[in-house]
Amino acid sequence: MNQIIKVKTGSQLEEVASYSRVVAVDNWIYVSNTAGRNPQTKEMAEGAIEQTKQIFSNIEAALKAVDSGLEDVICSRVFIQNPEDTNEVMAFIGTKFRGVDPTTTVTCPPLGSSIYKVEIEVTAFRGASKADVKYVHLYN
Repeated sequence: MNQIIKVKTGSQLEEVASYSRVVAVDNWIYVSNTAGRNPQTKEMAEGAIEQTKQIFSNIEAALKAVDSGLEDVICSRVFIQNPEDTNEVMAFIGTKFRGVDPTTTVTCPPLGSSIYKVEIEVTAFRGASKADVKYVHLYN
C-alpha cells in the first residue's frame, strides 16, 4: 500500500483553502506554489530577488521534512508577476538548480496579490539525485 505524507507549515492560507505545502506519495513529492513570505516573521520582502531567496528557503525546508532536497527536483513552475523581473529571477534560480537541471515552466500571470513578485512550485522524486543521469543534447 502506498504511503502518503502531507506536510502543513501553519500558514493561514493552508487552513483557509484546505491544502498541504507538501504531499509525498511514496517517492513522488509535490510542493505547492510557494511565495516569499518568511514563515517565522510572516513578513514579505519587497523585491523579486529577496522573495525568490525566501521561496527557496521555504521549499528547501518543505523538501527536508520528507527526506529530500533541491537536488531531487525534477520539475519547476515559476510564476513572475512582472515580466521585467524574469531575467534576474531566472538567473538566480539557475544558481540554485545548477547541475539539477529540472524541467521548468516560466510564466508571468497576475498572482494572488500585488505584494507577490514571484511564486514557485516544484515536483521532486526522492532519490533522483542519486540516479544514473544521461544527458541528451539535441542541437550541438
